Amino acid sequence: MRVPFLDLAAQHAPLAGDILAAWRGVLEAGAFVGGEHVEAFEREFAMACGTRHCVAVGSGTDALRFAFMALGLAPGDEVIVPPMTFIATAEAVTQAGGRPVFADLDPATHTLDPARFEAAITPKTRGVVPVHLYGQPADMEPILDVAGRRGLWVVEDAAQAHLATYRGRMAGSMGHAAAFSFYPGKNLGACGEAGAVTTDDARVAAAVRVLRDHGQATKNVHEREGYNGRCDALQAAALRVKLPRLAAWNAKRAELAVRYGELLAAVPGVDVSTEAEGRSSSWHLYPVFVEHRDRVREFMTRMGVGTGVHYPVPLHLMPPYAHLGHREGDFPVAEDCARRVLTLPLYPEMNEAQVAIVVEALSRAVAAAAR
Repeated sequence: MRVPFLDLAAQHAPLAGDILAAWRGVLEAGAFVGGEHVEAFEREFAMACGTRHCVAVGSGTDALRFAFMALGLAPGDEVIVPPMTFIATAEAVTQAGGRPVFADLDPATHTLDPARFEAAITPKTRGVVPVHLYGQPADMEPILDVAGRRGLWVVEDAAQAHLATYRGRMAGSMGHAAAFSFYPGKNLGACGEAGAVTTDDARVAAAVRVLRDHGQATKNVHEREGYNGRCDALQAAALRVKLPRLAAWNAKRAELAVRYGELLAAVPGVDVSTEAEGRSSSWHLYPVFVEHRDRVREFMTRMGVGTGVHYPVPLHLMPPYAHLGHREGDFPVAEDCARRVLTLPLYPEMNEAQVAIVVEALSRAVAAAAR
């Protein structure tokens, strides 16, 4: 049996009728940008996240950039980010006019280390972006404590953490703002590009609404230069169909993650991630850590099992950030994670038999790669 890394067709097959019916309504109304479905999704997702406001935008990158700008990021300002994340986290800082400053990870959770975050603060620091990597919430309590004492804002990168929790609080509800991505492969995925900013701050929400729509709150009256970063109605309609199912999908991911952990406990040479105490992961991805990662992946591909690498190169070693002057060894935890991480198939449509196939393939691949 072949096991793909992701199977979006399997997810959408039982939803097709509901999604197409919602889209038919959009077509008949002729309201393709903004409108009823976008506004309803914003209310529904804000409620799901436990925030007062949600502003739907064109992508997760838009959400990050607009959140930074709404919080007043200015040229020369520094924002602390972990080096182990998708490039959008740091890219959006630069696009908003700031400068990313990297701080290493907690080796147990692969999320931002609060102590290293505090050590990276300079007089130019304005904020921090804890990334809930792979769906595991960052250690928010000490991060919020440091940020509060030092007068910094906090923007959660919750792109992989839909409905994850930290000590009873929802991901996306703890910082000054949070950014979500609804890229198709996410736990809550659109049928194209979409994203959202969540916040309890009405001023931040209002600023994001202006930024996403060419700087206008009133049509053709532009308060500032903005962007075309709106969420279209077709995507919002599809997301509304999926949102009521998200909790059950996450629960299935968690069941499969538990099964992976049980089976992998008997496989030598494989380190697994676990949920930290007080945190509930969304299990967007299931990462394991192995030596000879690329060889292991090649063996598994030959056996018909799809895998991913999230992410093979930490940001500080990528060409876009060469000007920051970092070199190998500067952030050893992130570098070790990037060298050894392998992400296994994990999605709600999987079954335990497929998990067993993946684990068997991984066991054989690790043994073969070590020879």
